[in-house]
Amino acid sequence: MRNGYIITIAEYAASIIELIGIGIILTFAIWTISRSLIQWFKHTDRDRIFQEQRLFLGRGILLGLEFLIAADIIHTVAIELTLESIMVLALIILIRTFLSIALEVELSGKWPWQIAKRP
Repeated sequence: MRNGYIITIAEYAASIIELIGIGIILTFAIWTISRSLIQWFKHTDRDRIFQEQRLFLGRGILLGLEFLIAADIIHTVAIELTLESIMVLALIILIRTFLSIALEVELSGKWPWQIAKRP
């Protein structure tokens, strides 16, 4: 049986890290909308605005997902270590990893493990 204070600390840590992940995604979304509106009213090239803000928001989502995965790992390993919770964690990590890779490919046009070509 695990000590109560370890579980409590792990619960708080997982919650804080989860809130950080949500906060990052929310901050990037609000920042992207505000930057887009400012540039839109300045009559900047609309296609360029879309591409730049899409890239910026995508990076924020990727960063937020990393924090959410970390929170899930802490929650599962330190708080609720059962076969069922490990299988759920594996599924969550699989889905979030797929989303991360799909976003990376969509944003950069290459697989995450490919080395950037030198000019």
